[in-house]
Amino acid sequence: MKTTHQKGKGEFYSPSQVFSCEPSSVLTPWKTRYRKNTYLFIYYLIQFCGHSWIFTNMTVRFFSFGEDSMVDTFYAIGLVMRLCQSLSLLELLHIYVGIEPSHLLPRFLQLTERIIILFVVITSQEEVQEKYVVCVLFIFWNLLDMVRYTYSMLSVIGISYAILTWLSQTLWMPIYPLCVLAEAFAIYQSLPYFESFGTYSTKLPFDLAIYFPYVLKLYLMMLFIGMYFTYSHLYSERRDVLRIFPVKKKKV
Repeated sequence: MKTTHQKGKGEFYSPSQVFSCEPSSVLTPWKTRYRKNTYLFIYYLIQFCGHSWIFTNMTVRFFSFGEDSMVDTFYAIGLVMRLCQSLSLLELLHIYVGIEPSHLLPRFLQLTERIIILFVVITSQEEVQEKYVVCVLFIFWNLLDMVRYTYSMLSVIGISYAILTWLSQTLWMPIYPLCVLAEAFAIYQSLPYFESFGTYSTKLPFDLAIYFPYVLKLYLMMLFIGMYFTYSHLYSERRDVLRIFPVKKKKV
């Protein structure tokens, strides 16, 4: 006996029509969102672990060796720092493809600041690696990143805490300008070495040349212009987040 299912008044579904309604069309958006959140959670977790290791290592070394630990900070944790900062370039791709809700230009400015200072200014000059400013700069970077990645990691799985949200949206206000000042001071201290060794300075055809210390001085001015733009964006973002946060509850 052929089974039918009532569709409406005077109309019936056949069994083939009933089972042709695939649940995958309903589950696909959920699966996509689940995979995206899983990937972001793993990415944030890796970054959090990396920066936590750096900060813990620096703290233990300071209490063990005192000021002497500041001189060889780069030799102790420079490799992990370079790995974390290189990995952070993925965030530009995250924003571009739309899996991370943020603005591309401010994040691009923040990341390029660190990449230029870390790889171009510090890594290329051994004399700069021994400066105290490198230790101070790494502390500032890691304080910001540990809080930011903790907040982002929990937000991906739907957990939010008022104190953590406030901290992630407020800690950068005093520390980010200090980061820029430390970056500028690192560039200033590196100039004599770039002038002496001629690193990255290149001769071009037709009696032209690129004198890299001039490039760094030009970037030094651009650094503060970029800071103003980034600070304005972060402040606007903070205002929006803290405005809507009180109506949200903790989600598990």
